[in-house]
Amino acid sequence: MLVEEYLKPEVIHQIKRLDLRAKFVARGFLHGLHASPLHGFSVQFSEHRRYTPGDDPRALDWRVYARTDKYYIRRYEAETNLHGYLVVDLSRSMDYTHRQDMTKFDYSVCLAAALAWLMLSQQDPVGLVTFSDRIRESVAPRSRRTQLANVLSILSQAKPDGKTDLAGSMNQLTAMLRQRSLIMLFSDLMVPNQDVVDSLLRISGAGHDIIVFHILDEAEVSFPFTGQCRFEDTESDQSITADAMGVRNSYLESLNAWREELSTRFRQNRIDYVPLDTSLQFDRALTEYLHSRRSRL
Repeated sequence: MLVEEYLKPEVIHQIKRLDLRAKFVARGFLHGLHASPLHGFSVQFSEHRRYTPGDDPRALDWRVYARTDKYYIRRYEAETNLHGYLVVDLSRSMDYTHRQDMTKFDYSVCLAAALAWLMLSQQDPVGLVTFSDRIRESVAPRSRRTQLANVLSILSQAKPDGKTDLAGSMNQLTAMLRQRSLIMLFSDLMVPNQDVVDSLLRISGAGHDIIVFHILDEAEVSFPFTGQCRFEDTESDQSITADAMGVRNSYLESLNAWREELSTRFRQNRIDYVPLDTSLQFDRALTEYLHSRRSRL
């Protein structure tokens, strides 16, 4: 199978072990990275360039050499002592898919696991927080090798349940942060926009960096429904029945306005925003992350 095939959500879903999913996504992404104008991946934002005579051989990246049979130097353009936190929403609304192999939660877990693998492979401290109506599990950031097993153990056993209390959970998280951190939030943000922005501004205002992975199901973005359909809010159990074609245009307009408002509010407050859906290949999702981090740095 081609490396690129491992980046497809439907292929990753067939791999049962989360550690293998994370490695396939991360390595597949790195495999194609040198053909991209964005080279490297790190909380520290490392960059690779070809080795030239006179470079310090201690800076050679032997992992890249093993894959490409070429010598690359790893450079650090913006070193930082940021600690990374993967913050994963496991409220009930995340446990949804219409026709994709992965739910929003499955997709979030694979992306978070790949980011953990990438960071720890470069010795960047990373931790984990899961939440719904409150923080459910937390792992303090570490850069040791055993940290990946700790993070993946919790992610592999987590099950979406309960309602979303983003504001309360983010207040809990803020109280936990002891030093400058990078918060990577994975959520469908199924709460009022003002609550989302206010919650994250409190974290940003305390001196922390934030990137929001706004993850929706492919059907929530494309609205492929036809005929009379019953739509249910899984967290409130409220439902409505409507003619899908009759409401499709207004729904898509509202969706685009919602995402655009979030993008604008976050950009105004130096919070990175990455809108995704569950049909998007993981390499594109990770590249969007790099774009956001590069524009920030």
